Amino acid sequence: MEYRLIYTEKAQNNLQKLDAQISKKILKKLDSYIKNENPLSFAKKLINTEDISWRFRIGDYRAIFKIDHETGNLVILVVLKIGHRKNIYNS
Repeated sequence: MEYRLIYTEKAQNNLQKLDAQISKKILKKLDSYIKNENPLSFAKKLINTEDISWRFRIGDYRAIFKIDHETGNLVILVVLKIGHRKNIYNS
């Protein structure tokens, strides 16, 4: 199974607002997750959300995503937003 990440404009903006070192760390970690045989083993399904969302934990930061498309051997994960754990769930 192949997994691919797509970043929404909001997620890209979230990354740009963060310190460059933190952004690099987050992108590197997401890349390592996506290269794993089962990236969802590093994720947690969020409850009480309008749509079915998941999150990856990267230290004190979170990447909220949804599974957008699943066809054949390709699964598209859309990163919706990225932020510090104390703020990410409220925005």
